[in-house]
Amino acid sequence: MPHVPVLLDEVIAMLDPKRGEFFVDGTFGAGGHSTAILEKIGLNGKLFALDWDESNVSKPIIPDSRFLIQVSNYADLPEILELKKLGLADGLILDLGVSSDQLDSSGRGFSFQKDEPLLMTYDLNGEPVRKILTELTENELAEIIKEFGEERYASRIAEAIFEQERKKPIVTTLELAELIKNTVPRNYERGRIHPATRTFQALRIYANHELENLERILKNLHRVVKPGGRVAIISFHSLEDRLVKNYFRDYAKAEKAKLLTKKPIVATSEEITANPRSRSAKLRVIQIL
Repeated sequence: MPHVPVLLDEVIAMLDPKRGEFFVDGTFGAGGHSTAILEKIGLNGKLFALDWDESNVSKPIIPDSRFLIQVSNYADLPEILELKKLGLADGLILDLGVSSDQLDSSGRGFSFQKDEPLLMTYDLNGEPVRKILTELTENELAEIIKEFGEERYASRIAEAIFEQERKKPIVTTLELAELIKNTVPRNYERGRIHPATRTFQALRIYANHELENLERILKNLHRVVKPGGRVAIISFHSLEDRLVKNYFRDYAKAEKAKLLTKKPIVATSEEITANPRSRSAKLRVIQIL
C-alpha cells in the first residue's frame, strides 16, 4: 500500500499547483506530496525536494527529469535556491511530522514502543540523544522536557533520568520509556497517552533544533516563494502550530501575505480512522504578496 501523507487532498487544493509551475517540497519523506504535485504541474513543471534524513533520499525515488532532490535541512532553502540558481518557487510545502518510516523502521529510536538505540536524529551525523543526556544538567533537562514537551512532571522525570545517568547511562529507547513510566503517577493522563510521549517529543525537538529550523524558514519565506505563491505548513504539536500561526498572522498584518486559512484545516474523522497519526495535524496556508 503506497504511503499517503496526512491532509493530502487539502494540501493540493490549497497550494493549487498549475502546469509549468515550480514547487518546493521541504520535507520529502516518502514522497506523497511530491508525487501529487508532479501530477499537477505538467511536463514543463519543476519540483525540488529536500529531506534531512539521508535514508529518505537514498531510497528508490521518483524517476522523473522534472524532479530534483538532495539531503538538506529545509531551513537552508533560501541559500540552496540561490546556489542552484533555481529562482523563487510558486509554492512550498512543509510537513513537520515524523514519518511513519522513521517511527516504524528507521532504527534510530524515534518510537518508545521498540527497543532501539537512543539516537532520535534526522541527520545521521547529528549528536544522539543518549550522548545529549550525559551532557545536560538536571535543571537543563527539566527545562527542555517542560518547554518542548509541555510535560507537567518534567522536574520529576529529569531527576529520575539524571540519577540513572549517574549510575549507568541510558542507551536504548525502552530503558528510557520504562524509567519515565515508573516515575510518573500510575494514572498518568488517565491512560490517554503513553507516559513517555511528551518527553520523547521534547528530546527529539531539542536534538534536531526543530523549532529553530522552523523559525529560520518562517523568517525567510520571501526568499523562497515568489509574490502570488503559496506556503502550506502542516504541524503536529502546539509549539510548532503557535509559531506558524503567529508568523502567518504577522505577515498578514504587515500586508506581506494573505491568510488563506483563518483557522487551521484538520483531518476528517474518516482520515483519522484510517490514519490515527493524522488526528493532531494542523494545516495553515498563506499566499505571499
